[in-house]
Amino acid sequence: MLDRPALLDEAQRGPDAVAASVAQLTGGAPALVLAPHPDDESLGCGALLAASFAGPGAHVICLTDGGASHLGSPTWPREALSALRRRELEDALSQLGGGAGDLTWLGLPDARTDTVANLGPTLAGVIEAARRTGARSLFAPCETDPHCDHEVAASIARAAARMTGLRLFSYPVWSRWHDPGFRGRLGRVREHRLDPGPWRAAKSAAIRCHHSQLGEVIRDAREAFAMTPAFVEMFETGPEIFFEREPR
Repeated sequence: MLDRPALLDEAQRGPDAVAASVAQLTGGAPALVLAPHPDDESLGCGALLAASFAGPGAHVICLTDGGASHLGSPTWPREALSALRRRELEDALSQLGGGAGDLTWLGLPDARTDTVANLGPTLAGVIEAARRTGARSLFAPCETDPHCDHEVAASIARAAARMTGLRLFSYPVWSRWHDPGFRGRLGRVREHRLDPGPWRAAKSAAIRCHHSQLGEVIRDAREAFAMTPAFVEMFETGPEIFFEREPR
């Protein structure tokens, strides 16, 4: 039985939402996922990745080093935290059926990606990953997610899709959790919903590899982030949601 967070999330579905298969989303090619931070790939696309690793393959591009999630910790300075978060992401990919070779780590400074100097090389990296993997679809965060790194990732993904012809799918993370009305700001989009089905356990295991983001590692930070149990439950039990902009 779904508990309250999952029920609320299900009630917020768009009126024209359609069930989708992995093959329909990826075109039968490897899935290419752009994650703003280590953990977004598992939350938003864990089932998609698990299914793709079991089939044609998948690749994850992580935009940032994740080093701003716990500030002011004397035992976990930023460099050590960033290294930990990369290990957590690699462990998550292993749970999903991939490995370290399926990761492009761009390592931009967490919460400071919105500078012009970052955008050109980052866009080039996304385009190169698409060429190398043979991906036909790019999965990136929704522009409505209220975080600068999510917004930058969404902008880069739009540019990459225009330049390569990739189908672009946007997955909501923080807007899905915080804002029931976020769909109204997306414009004309089609909502695709992927049932985690047989990949649910792998997705849950991947999410739980991000120990630092679950409040299990760093306890002396001046500013600390932790996913709440209800937030985790929503992504573990609910469908994965992907928006595709409709042609004008």
